[in-house]
Amino acid sequence: MNADSVLDLLVSRELIDDSQREDLAYALSQSGKDIVSLLNDYSILEPDQLYQLIAEDIGGYSIELDGFEPPPQVLAAVPAGTARLHEAFPIQFTEEGLLVALTDPLNTHTAEELHFALNLDIQIAVAPPEKILEMIEKHYGGDAEGMNEALSMAAQEAAALSNTDEDADEDSAPIIRYVDLVLFQAIKEQASDIHFEPFEDDFKIRYRVDGSLYEMAPPPMHLQSSIISRIKVMADLNIAETRLPQDGRIMLNTPSMAVDMRVSTLPTQSGESVVLRVLDRSNVNLNMDAIGFPDFIFDYVTETIQKPNGIFICTGPTGAGKTTTLYACLRTINTMDSKLLTAEDPVEYEIDGIIQVPVNEAIGLTFSRVLRAFLRQDPDRILVGEMRDLDTAQIAIQASLTGHLVLSTLHTNDAPGAVTRLVDMGTEPFLVAATMEGVLAQRLLRKICQSCKVAYTPSEAVLDQLGLTTADIGGKEFYTGQGCNECNDTGYKGRQGLFELLDMTDPLRELITERAATVVLRQKALELGMNSLRDDGLRNIYNGITTIEEVLKYT
Repeated sequence: MNADSVLDLLVSRELIDDSQREDLAYALSQSGKDIVSLLNDYSILEPDQLYQLIAEDIGGYSIELDGFEPPPQVLAAVPAGTARLHEAFPIQFTEEGLLVALTDPLNTHTAEELHFALNLDIQIAVAPPEKILEMIEKHYGGDAEGMNEALSMAAQEAAALSNTDEDADEDSAPIIRYVDLVLFQAIKEQASDIHFEPFEDDFKIRYRVDGSLYEMAPPPMHLQSSIISRIKVMADLNIAETRLPQDGRIMLNTPSMAVDMRVSTLPTQSGESVVLRVLDRSNVNLNMDAIGFPDFIFDYVTETIQKPNGIFICTGPTGAGKTTTLYACLRTINTMDSKLLTAEDPVEYEIDGIIQVPVNEAIGLTFSRVLRAFLRQDPDRILVGEMRDLDTAQIAIQASLTGHLVLSTLHTNDAPGAVTRLVDMGTEPFLVAATMEGVLAQRLLRKICQSCKVAYTPSEAVLDQLGLTTADIGGKEFYTGQGCNECNDTGYKGRQGLFELLDMTDPLRELITERAATVVLRQKALELGMNSLRDDGLRNIYNGITTIEEVLKYT
């Protein structure tokens, strides 16, 4: 149940004033409780009173679900995937349509989505959200059943339409249901990307989970254009334009999820390829404690981002978690007495209290242009999404020299490489040496599934790839995942960061000023105690977090 909507309702009914609303909103953010429990704790409204108030406000019904058993035909009216996606449980047919209990009854958008998906008029019932979720779990089958049902209905719809020489309609209920289910399943599996890929003889749908791609049961070829068109409608793209790439955004605000999806279309020989980047705001944890830093790196980064000026860079390939790390840093330093500005392409997660600017190269709003404007906005800390060119790097250095802390990213293989990349761009080495505070290189590798984790003894050939011998490992144990239902038989579930920290010391600053090569900087940093990505990988292997194969793959 959306807390803001409930608080707005209480203010409109004069049950609380604006000051109490702010106090309750703050208490919610600090306590982690839901709005129903909080109002009960503060003796403002008991749960039953709240549900009755909401029912009156929306012109619906407050109902009791204990011992309730809906008729089979009512259950059949709402497919399993639709019920799960919208957290909606059908109660009964009425003269006005279908009565449905929603976990967030104040969200009118949900009722509209159900109306289009089910082709029925919807009446809303109010009940305890946890009871509604229990009923959905009890009365509906597995997700695979819901997916197959939607696929079957969409195929039937397309087959019927094909007899009249028409295309399947992207606004038809089965197509809407099927696309909803694909998106819901991807979010449930915590996928980072969803790929819709047309080929000459088939149409594939794949998810990227923990960095690896998995293929789901493909829909029939004749549904390709309908599915792509439905996604383009959701992303507010031009469905008639199929010859040029397009970019858009889908925002899903279900009762328990807040998910943004960046949509990218690409014309190919066999049709449009569409990729959705999933940004699950409810799932991502933008806290420094949750990043998984080793203790000494956590202490160093925490100290560095509190400095009044300087440049701190996070480097690594695409998908290494750089943005998440820097957002966590921003959350740490986002205090009342500090002004934070970010320039991003695009803005991935919105953070309260931070002014975030989306870069738009098409209209000339480049990183360098935004950064120049930032310096006239009296900031304390600045995040530059990426240092792509000399102009951006020079302004970032200038900002650092004039008393601002600058956070940014680069795409290099290791931490010392970031320094030489800036010099190769054309920045003066002495300015890089003077302003750089540190560089954090990182990778994301898969963690062993805890449900099927087993010990094993690696072969000498595998150890040799790590540069180890049997004598080196002593009595250390190694682990791998056998594969189970929890991890889709992959042996891996979740991801862990690998980190390499380059602490900018005087000997390194001298080498930078002398334009030393990356290999020289790296050797000096290792002499001064830098732990390499491979060293951090070995730490994770010995701690039973990941496998030898994963460390070899990413280092």
